[in-house]
Amino acid sequence: METGMRRVGFLSIFLGVLAIAVLPGAATAEQSTWPSKPITLVVPFAAGGTTDIAARMIARYLGPALNTQVIVENRAGANGIVGSQAAARAAADGYTLVIVAPGHASNVSLYKELPYDTVNDFEPIMLLLTQPSILVVHPSVPANSVGELVALAKSAPGVLTYASGGTGSSQHLAAAMFASMAGLDLVHVPYKGSAPAEVDLLGGQVNMMFASMVSVLPQVKQGRLRALAVSSERRSPTTPDLPTVSESGVPGYAAVAWAGLLAPKGTPGPIVERLNAQITRIMDLPEVKKRMQDLGAEFSPNSPRDFDAFICSEITRWHEVVRQAKIEQN
Repeated sequence: METGMRRVGFLSIFLGVLAIAVLPGAATAEQSTWPSKPITLVVPFAAGGTTDIAARMIARYLGPALNTQVIVENRAGANGIVGSQAAARAAADGYTLVIVAPGHASNVSLYKELPYDTVNDFEPIMLLLTQPSILVVHPSVPANSVGELVALAKSAPGVLTYASGGTGSSQHLAAAMFASMAGLDLVHVPYKGSAPAEVDLLGGQVNMMFASMVSVLPQVKQGRLRALAVSSERRSPTTPDLPTVSESGVPGYAAVAWAGLLAPKGTPGPIVERLNAQITRIMDLPEVKKRMQDLGAEFSPNSPRDFDAFICSEITRWHEVVRQAKIEQN
């Protein structure tokens, strides 16, 4: 009887050790066969915007590179929260990715509570692009430079208006930071999207806007809007003659739209690294570079750790803007 019990005990220990030894190997084997089915790329915004365009461009080239299909799934709502929540709750197996924008960082301060942890519930893969906006004014505004606009606004506090695609949107935050850094009292006029905001700007119902380079450059060339500066830290290759806000009288100002790729927390490191490497190669393709240029966007190779640090810096940046401007969602 005692000998039999010893055998049973030894067998249990042996099976336990075997299980411990087999599990890592099984995980490694699973990673080596990835991907073996389609990958879903969640876009937390409606189709047609820069983030959606970037997602579809990547999906087009990433699928063949990985010998699988990359399906773009738009899940719009609540400034990107709906789609990001779906991605955060997905299995961490490399088959669900999400492309996020500045709202991913600013939502931390805009909303009292989020259904996920912006930093700890995701694995950063890479920053895909940065895209400056252009500070434009209606031709009726007597200002031909940022300096003249600042002087005009200071001479008439609470009179000049700026449009945005909605409270908490990237256009709103860019203008709120501009007003704060320049010491201006500007009136925010939010719209349900950037398109109607730009329509009213063209009609002269509002005075100015930090607008998408792609959408307003044609209007600037036609003389329907006047461009004063770009919002990035450096001049844009798309508009090299247009100064930055920072060099035009508001030192240190920088606000860019961006798009980056995340995966659910716990996605295996080798998968994250493989995605980073493949997409870096894709972004260097001549046709992709041309498309990026058409969007007024830029790409610089970066690591998952780089992107993680970037997100944290954006959270800090926009928290201060939201606090000073007293912007609230719900």
